[in-house]
Amino acid sequence: MEELGCEIISLNTTPNGLFPHTPEPVPENLQQLCTTVKTAKADIGFACDPDADRLAIVSETGEPIGEEYTLALAVRFMLSKRPGVVVVNASTTRAVDDIAAEFNSQVIRTKVGEIHVAKKMKEVKAVIGGEGNGGVILPDVHLGRDAPVATALTLQHLLEFGGTISQLHRNLPQYQMIKKKIEIGDSDPEQLLQKIRQKYQHEKLDEVDGLKILYPESWVHLRKSNTEPIIRIIAEARNKEKAASLCDQIIHDIQQKM
Repeated sequence: MEELGCEIISLNTTPNGLFPHTPEPVPENLQQLCTTVKTAKADIGFACDPDADRLAIVSETGEPIGEEYTLALAVRFMLSKRPGVVVVNASTTRAVDDIAAEFNSQVIRTKVGEIHVAKKMKEVKAVIGGEGNGGVILPDVHLGRDAPVATALTLQHLLEFGGTISQLHRNLPQYQMIKKKIEIGDSDPEQLLQKIRQKYQHEKLDEVDGLKILYPESWVHLRKSNTEPIIRIIAEARNKEKAASLCDQIIHDIQQKM
């Protein structure tokens, strides 16, 4: 980043394998970065995971903008330069679809997992893609999630925008996401998903990965775990209350079917 002309304040960069906090770059683990950005009056803060494939962004006010918006920012920047196909996974924010629509571009969704996104990107010659956990894939560089690439895209976007990162974030479509899970014990997850599918058969459904129920300004996505007796539930809506309500309704539905 210094070669890009940035003045850097580094945190926890000693490569000794010791982490001062849980290294996943999600808001609850970014307190130190948020405080430093605010007290140092920095323009932006970045945090990545240990293998540098996921990026979290902190605004100049010391607030995380949310890992979903790392990809959303990158998508808007790339499509403003070169409209084309975008590939994301089934759980990624709808903000990406709204942004793509501004540039008459198509969004293709895949199963959750970097390999599924990357394969589809190669197949359709996508301009950009990734996952909503802060993972950006820019095929002009390589077909893998890359936090340094996402950092460079964000900095260039911010430079050309001419405002602050919080202003840039506010210009994006705004959604709130809630993630929950329910333990299902010995119940068959496929049978449970089938029962939920039958209950919501008159709604718009997407079954590219588990079951996703789509509403005009919200959605809820159910996926079984391959390693634990749980079903993961992700919901997105214009506000947290609605997203939480969608999750809670599905949890209630599953409990009724167990």
